[in-house]
Amino acid sequence: MFNRLKQLLTPSAHQAPPDTTDHPSNILLNAYCTVADLPALDFAHVLNGSRSLADKALAPHLNGFMHHVADGGQGAMTRTRYHVIRHLQRVQQHVCVSVAPAQLEALQAWAQAANAILFTESGSVLDPHGRVLLAPNPAEGAPAVDGDPAAALPYPAPAWDRKAHNDQVLAARQIAVPADLPPVVSEPELRLRTPEQILQRMLALFVVAIRAESLTGERPIAVDDLRKRFPPAFKGLTELERDFLVKDAPTEQEITQYLWRYEAILVLQWALGLQDALLFPDAICDVAALSSTVIERGTEGLRKQPVARAAGDVLDALDLTYRLHWATRQALLKKTAVPAGLIDGVLQERHHALNWLVRFEDREWDEVDTPT
Repeated sequence: MFNRLKQLLTPSAHQAPPDTTDHPSNILLNAYCTVADLPALDFAHVLNGSRSLADKALAPHLNGFMHHVADGGQGAMTRTRYHVIRHLQRVQQHVCVSVAPAQLEALQAWAQAANAILFTESGSVLDPHGRVLLAPNPAEGAPAVDGDPAAALPYPAPAWDRKAHNDQVLAARQIAVPADLPPVVSEPELRLRTPEQILQRMLALFVVAIRAESLTGERPIAVDDLRKRFPPAFKGLTELERDFLVKDAPTEQEITQYLWRYEAILVLQWALGLQDALLFPDAICDVAALSSTVIERGTEGLRKQPVARAAGDVLDALDLTYRLHWATRQALLKKTAVPAGLIDGVLQERHHALNWLVRFEDREWDEVDTPT
């Protein structure tokens, strides 16, 4: 993996700006940026390549880089290594530049604006200020090791503010989470799903949840009846959801899985402004209220919903849910009491829906992950 990463640092002369000349003393760097919109490269440089997540090759490259970082720990996951991996999960832009030593200060200012970490030709991972986060071992190609203790992973200021607020919320409820649990995606990095995408996903979840609920009773609702009643919902089904609906007798585990989707439906209805609040997750949602929202408005009425909830509200909910989900997972792992009456299943579905809303790792519904 290290050699493949180094190949990305090989300059492509034909990509350099015509008024910029590369030089043997120039420093070659890969920048991994989490912002949605890349700031202008307003310093002298040679551009060797630039790509966003629209380039299908970037996602597997990032996945390989994460494995490289994880493998470098030789079985030990340090705080720095974990945070580097979390950063790579949020990367949306990848830029390779060559700069003269005199331009490093300007490049570092740009890296701060781009919320970027830097990868050097020697295999070091740097923070935006040029401090070493992970340093390669002396042997070429060997795993990187933790570097400068002063080095820090970058997060936009709103992310830190949101984390600080939610840490206080948790402390007030006597829910303990580590102080170094990192922030989540923030406004400069956000690419929120559109209202149309949210509505389509909510309707798809609604028909599979109704079908699952009906299978627990004596008179299951026929899929053809659901298709006639909610035709737009069937346009947004995922492959796994289609597989579930065509089964006459799904397993009990499958039925339970899709019954839990009501909790995700709550989040999506809330994101569309159809529900007023996400209450504290110590109780399951009001299924009747969720169903009434869809049935009474009808699919045509729901299509008139013009906008999604404010991005800041979604991010507030995601940050809090992430920390609460960490607390329930730790309790279940250690077989201790779950704090504050939290329900892990509720948090799992909320976390899934919120990560989908913010395009976490740019994954579609069936592949969404909820790491804590």
